[in-house]
Amino acid sequence: MTPHPLIPRWAYIVFAWAMLALGVIGVVLPGLPTTPFVLLAAWAAARGSKRLHDWMHANRTFGPMIRDWEASGAVSRRAKWAATITMLACAALMFATAPKWWMAALGTAIMILTGTWLWLRPEPSVRPSNNRRDSSS
Repeated sequence: MTPHPLIPRWAYIVFAWAMLALGVIGVVLPGLPTTPFVLLAAWAAARGSKRLHDWMHANRTFGPMIRDWEASGAVSRRAKWAATITMLACAALMFATAPKWWMAALGTAIMILTGTWLWLRPEPSVRPSNNRRDSSS
């Protein structure tokens, strides 16, 4: 990937690490998404650090998500369900705690739009399994 000529390489690297940190925090913190931050980190790493980008591609946790997105803009069904359940929980929490109903409604509307966009994304093609059972047994 070619970086923008006016943005220094170090800025892409700093942005990539910051997004990756937010993505990792999102794994354990409900309400903070993981996938968008990891994808942003991969985008920036591709422009700033080949070593970081290669590491992210090889990572057991984030690698498949990044490869699926880069290959075809695909998001796994598991990630879609995880995002949907998290957004539903956040919407319920907002309606329970927001000082004004319209604040919760606005946040929920944004999550509905995001969820709709997410579910319209293709799903990755099925990868062949290395654990196929031998049909002769």
